[in-house]
Amino acid sequence: MVGAGVFVTTGRASRLYAGPAVVLSYAIAGICALLSAFCYTEFAVDMPVAGGAFSYLRVTFGEFAAFLTGANLVMDYVLSNAAVARSFTAYLGTAIGFPTTKWRFTVSGLPKGFNEIDLVAVAVVLIITLIICYSTRESSVVNMVLTAMHILFIAFVIVVGFWRGDWKNFTEPADPRRHQGGFFPFGASGVFNGAAMVYLSYIGYDAVSTLAEEVRNPVKDIPIGVSGSVMLVTILYCLMAASMSKLLPYDAIDPEAPFSAAFRGQSNGWKWVSNVIGAGASFGILTSLMVAMLGQARYMCVIGRSKVVPSWFARVHHKTCTPVNASAFLGIFTAAIAVFTDLNVLLNLVSIGTLFVFYMVANAVIYRRYVSVGATNPWPTLSFLVSFSLTSIIFTLIWHFAAPGHPKEVMLGACTVVAVAILQMFHCMVPQVRKPEHWGVPLMPWIPSISIFLNIFLLGSLDRPSYVRFGYFSALAVLVYVLYSVHASFDAQEDGYYIQKNAEIPKDSEASVDAITMV
Repeated sequence: MVGAGVFVTTGRASRLYAGPAVVLSYAIAGICALLSAFCYTEFAVDMPVAGGAFSYLRVTFGEFAAFLTGANLVMDYVLSNAAVARSFTAYLGTAIGFPTTKWRFTVSGLPKGFNEIDLVAVAVVLIITLIICYSTRESSVVNMVLTAMHILFIAFVIVVGFWRGDWKNFTEPADPRRHQGGFFPFGASGVFNGAAMVYLSYIGYDAVSTLAEEVRNPVKDIPIGVSGSVMLVTILYCLMAASMSKLLPYDAIDPEAPFSAAFRGQSNGWKWVSNVIGAGASFGILTSLMVAMLGQARYMCVIGRSKVVPSWFARVHHKTCTPVNASAFLGIFTAAIAVFTDLNVLLNLVSIGTLFVFYMVANAVIYRRYVSVGATNPWPTLSFLVSFSLTSIIFTLIWHFAAPGHPKEVMLGACTVVAVAILQMFHCMVPQVRKPEHWGVPLMPWIPSISIFLNIFLLGSLDRPSYVRFGYFSALAVLVYVLYSVHASFDAQEDGYYIQKNAEIPKDSEASVDAITMV
């Protein structure tokens, strides 16, 4: 988790959306991530298998919901890894004093946002693909070494930022004539828009859950690795965002490499810090990229086991015990996107897909607690989930589109009262039918319901083009499911494939990933 997201998103979120209040954006995103992490943890402890959200949704809502969720999550991984790889180029250039513009070249015939060719990002993705194809154990060792170095580097960034920065940068822009001042230059809406963008920084706990079947002690290690790491990195991210905001006014921040650029032009003996930050950020990006690429390969492997995509993706190499086919295919796909797609195009699309997946998991954990297939009536629970989601959507629409004033406040208050009333009625009238044996989400159903609301609210902060792209991709996923997946999985079920699918992939005991590796 402690890796690339904070270096990729912080500069853009501060410069374009939140200003110095990006610190609060990280806090809000961290709370949202923590609530989602609780839901993930309950599933992961109860079902310590690979596949993360795909596996959880499959046993809860069925194959179609799982396929749509899994397809979006795989695409999120591919796009976020491509964005991270392109960000690596910017920080590497800072580390060695070589401008980013000289690493990339522009193709005039391509549309804006898809016309900057980045071969360094391609090389990084392909090298990491080779590493994770070779061995999970070696990948974990490399990741732990890089993470240890990166934690020291983050501490360095925080200390130097608070030492050399100036508190006036929290309220005074570099150019007061062109930009608003104050801690909230873009208002409250800017803070939430920033939270939606920086949510990419927290996606790492989903990658952790995909490795659940490789954990030595799931009951102990998964809650520490998933929920514990979210709390830890939320504190680190808020401190890093505060450090950056103290170093520079928000309108002087470089969106590409904000931390290292803060010292780039200084001539008072501190210019070397820019190179150190560029090198440290490069290490962090590599750790995050490696774990995310491990996660995306596991996802595709598990989806291949279910036969909704060709089982070729589920094949495991007999010597390395790694899903070589899935790793190689997604690595090449990621490299192809990283070669030309701009960060602005990638980041919001990643956020919308990720928030959608976490919204689905929060719904699933409630459904699984209150519904036992064949023994209880599912309609009270389904009615609650639908009505609560609709109320959250109405609240979000009013927040973003209603004119400021007393009527807006009244409507928002009414939506809040209705949502709380629906939640309390469900809590009092519908009993739980399943109690987690080892670890469960506390304060059920309040915690996952708040997670549902926050995910919907942050979804409302994203731009229209992202929804258009998300709609096109979801439509393509549905088309693939209708034309291929539903028939292939039905044939597999008829052949008795699912009876022995769990025994298909051997476990490499030496490749176990404990909680320290997760963090």
